[in-house]
Amino acid sequence: MLCSSLNRSMERLTFPFLFLVLSILSPSDGGSIGVNYGRIANNLPSAVKVVQLLKSQNINRVKLYDSDPAVLKSLAGSGIKVTVDLPNQLLPSAAKTPSFALQWVRQNVAAYHPSTQIESIAVGNEVFVDPNNTTRFLVPAMKNIHQALVKFNLHSAIKVSSPIALSALQSSYPSSAGSFRPELIEPVFKPMLDFLRQTGSYLMVNAYPFFAYESNANDIPLDYALFRENPGVVDSRNGLRYFNLFDAQIDAVFAAMSALKYDDLEMVVTETGWPSKGDENEVGASLDNAAAYNGNLVRRILTGGGTPLRPKADLTVYLFALFNENKKNGPTSERNYGLFYPSEEKVYDVPFTVEDLKGYKDKRRSSSSPAAGGGRLSTPVSGNVSPSVAGQTWCVASGEAGKAKLQPALDYACGEGGADCHPIQPGSTCYDPNTLEAHASYAFNSYYQKKGRAIGTCYFGGTAYVVSQPPSAYSYHFSLAVLLLLLLFLLLHAHGMGPVISQRGTEE
Repeated sequence: MLCSSLNRSMERLTFPFLFLVLSILSPSDGGSIGVNYGRIANNLPSAVKVVQLLKSQNINRVKLYDSDPAVLKSLAGSGIKVTVDLPNQLLPSAAKTPSFALQWVRQNVAAYHPSTQIESIAVGNEVFVDPNNTTRFLVPAMKNIHQALVKFNLHSAIKVSSPIALSALQSSYPSSAGSFRPELIEPVFKPMLDFLRQTGSYLMVNAYPFFAYESNANDIPLDYALFRENPGVVDSRNGLRYFNLFDAQIDAVFAAMSALKYDDLEMVVTETGWPSKGDENEVGASLDNAAAYNGNLVRRILTGGGTPLRPKADLTVYLFALFNENKKNGPTSERNYGLFYPSEEKVYDVPFTVEDLKGYKDKRRSSSSPAAGGGRLSTPVSGNVSPSVAGQTWCVASGEAGKAKLQPALDYACGEGGADCHPIQPGSTCYDPNTLEAHASYAFNSYYQKKGRAIGTCYFGGTAYVVSQPPSAYSYHFSLAVLLLLLLFLLLHAHGMGPVISQRGTEE
């Protein structure tokens, strides 16, 4: 399937690393990372020190849960983009009284912008699960806040949205079946999505693969939840293959939006994270898993590529949270989502920038098999592979994708994708076997290796998947080359021209 010669086999062992470095060095190829700055604690550093910490880590986006004056003043002139929050308890006042919304914007936004680069306002947070039943006030409050921004001429610079939890979905599996809860569609989602479209804003979503894994550890492989290599999960409705739970959750929301005809709206992931410590029954909460989740997530976002359903949609993602917060209620995990201790020491090593990724490596300390407990995982479509080559992966075409999907994907890879497709042209070294699947596999793998085998670069609309062993054609061409060399050796040896063989069987 993947045409190879002896030289190409050597190139595959060395070039992927170089391409990985090149892909990491290009910040324009990916999304953006921010952090949530929560302050439910009594031992945190001052706001001034926090801003210094953010700058020292090159974190250029921060999301707040209020609009504290000390924090906003400290962020002035820092160049850090800020999201402020109108708390849930203020939603009724902001919805019922436009003058309240105007005054809130005057005191908490206009008074600081643009010195403090406020880029968005989160109106409430996970309002649908608020026990005070503030859902009916959400959209009117959003509209009044936006109108207040218009009066200050800030509506073009500052977006208005509201973070939703995944519990707002009626269905999330498979991802393509994602749908919003029926009772929320007409009264909330349609008017809210209309508002976002009219104002050029985006949907804010809080997504936590940890919760899904914790509740279904027997069915969801840990590697799938932590962005590690795994066979992937195929969406039975559209054939797309998912290699991490985060993408699957995000695409469930995209599918829910699409079902309501809002395919044009973008998304920002306002919260995601993994706890470094938990109670005994909080399966998966550990330092190693938190480090792997957040580190691999940052790599996946910054090195580019959208989701299988939205492959060109780079995401902005906010990690939760900046600090461990010792006054939060609930299980132990709630107080251990921090990337930093209050002392400003890192809880674990996590990259924040493209530059940081150069030295980052997922330090796997446990032997979690990709298929362990994976009842929902599918095996590779074509399993005819040769023995494993440690540390290497390939991108191959799915024989079940069909010509209607494979041909456009091949055209993209060889065209806009920039894959090296010269060897599969008529008369070239890798033209045979002359099949669409073989040519697509070559082109897909060229693109995949060129992008440094980055997560998200072997989708091609669900027509490709990653394998960790060389495809059968590689073995075929390699074996053929070895056979030809062996025949040449025998011919030379028969004519007395062969090399001298030592007693150890090696050439001298």
